[in-house]
Amino acid sequence: MSVCDVMNTSAEKIAEIEVSDSLFAVPVNTGILHEVVCMQRACRRSGTASTKTRGEVSGGGKKPWRQKGTGRARSGSNNSPVWCGGGTAFGPKPRDYSYSMPKKVRRLALRMALSARMSEGNLVILDQFEVAAPKTKDFVGVMKNFSFDNCLLVAEKENTNLQLSARNVIGYQIMPVEGLNVYDILKYDKLMIVKSTLEQLEARLMA
Repeated sequence: MSVCDVMNTSAEKIAEIEVSDSLFAVPVNTGILHEVVCMQRACRRSGTASTKTRGEVSGGGKKPWRQKGTGRARSGSNNSPVWCGGGTAFGPKPRDYSYSMPKKVRRLALRMALSARMSEGNLVILDQFEVAAPKTKDFVGVMKNFSFDNCLLVAEKENTNLQLSARNVIGYQIMPVEGLNVYDILKYDKLMIVKSTLEQLEARLMA
């Protein structure tokens, strides 16, 4: 078991807590992290790019000019891909880019990402983050106490006031345990976890 400091919203140490080495002390394999991030980004692709083939472009019913005797190259249709305004050869069509990886690999990568932030000293465990009313100023003030320019905060799912307070601030994201993923952990320089979510996190990743 590793020992971590528990901080309050004023960036003051108020306690210590033991955290599982199976979550925060896993050897980091950058190859696995890379593969999982690539999978996540592929799954987020919309895949809606589409071009028209020569059979879908309007026109092209008449031969532009006779086959021989004009001195120009022979042509059978103005829909040809070599013509301006013609169809596109081998262009993109709507498709699904998503693919899957084994659940064990995804969970391992998530534990590796948590361990990486822990070893870098970029992980903060908060005692609690209560917001009485949705005020952006209060949220920004807490982040200034920690000198965080960007941060991913893992909080309770029902913390509506906190989510409303942070939604307009660039560089910060509030996320429940259920949505925590490798890409977002690595995207932000700092990771902040509310203490009450640690049990949920362990139950999700060690099931």
